[in-house]
Amino acid sequence: MFKVLPAQASADPYPVTEAQVTLGRILYYEPRLSKNQDISCNSCHDLANYGVDGQPTSSGDKGQLGGRNSPTTYNAALHIAQFWDGRAADVEAQAKGPILNPVEMAMPDADAVIKTLKAIPGYAELFQAAFPDDRDPVNYDNVGTAIGAFERKLVTPAPFDRFIAGDLTALNDAQLTGFNTFVSSGCATCHNGVGAGGGMYQKLGLVKAFETADTGRADVTKNEADKFIFKVPSLRNIEKTGPYFHDGKVVTLDSAIRLMAEYQVGKTLTDQEVGEIRAFLGSLTGTIPADYIAKPALPGDVAAAGT
Repeated sequence: MFKVLPAQASADPYPVTEAQVTLGRILYYEPRLSKNQDISCNSCHDLANYGVDGQPTSSGDKGQLGGRNSPTTYNAALHIAQFWDGRAADVEAQAKGPILNPVEMAMPDADAVIKTLKAIPGYAELFQAAFPDDRDPVNYDNVGTAIGAFERKLVTPAPFDRFIAGDLTALNDAQLTGFNTFVSSGCATCHNGVGAGGGMYQKLGLVKAFETADTGRADVTKNEADKFIFKVPSLRNIEKTGPYFHDGKVVTLDSAIRLMAEYQVGKTLTDQEVGEIRAFLGSLTGTIPADYIAKPALPGDVAAAGT
């Protein structure tokens, strides 16, 4: 039902190299990938803040707000797909989306991104080192591949990993009780696997209609049967990554627990049960890899760089 977090997400068909990770880390923090040179991946997915910005929906180009909550990038490469509606197959594909999204980073097209990068001293060498077999390594697909390589090692091992690996002392009594309540309440039906979620799609409002105008995966598939279906979010670091749900309208973890029990499994939880489940979820809070996510020096001079 649950699996221990690996050291990195599987990279097939993208074999991760250290040169790609180095480039990907730099690109993750690079604001010049946005139209006004003021937004980076880290703006909405703050690695020092468990990969989120803490807002219901994130602010993009000229202060525009996105339509969905920005999920954490930690452990995301382990998921079945990316975005709430699963429209990107992997983190490599996902990384290329926000850069060209007019509400987010708002670059006009991939050519403008590559023109910007080629104009900044130092990037040509970094791309060449990361993609030595490419005749023209500074290309948009390689931007996504490099950022994806970096994100595949954004993992946060937690006490629960030690527990399922056999260390029965890794969880305290409250967390053990909460784990039993979590399973007996039906939460593990969807929140399972290596991510305690992120491995399947499910209808929001499975047993009771949930009020939302967002039709979820149906926007992608154009299939009526996919209305209100979303990727099940991972519960790793969940106590640190609110607000919750696809629209960020649920502020507290306790409220999220109650609503999921009511709408997904048809159960009304007591205050004690909510507290028990919350205690267990704390065991999924992992360690942020401080050295790995340290902001690197960016090539060239940010203030002077042009497009």
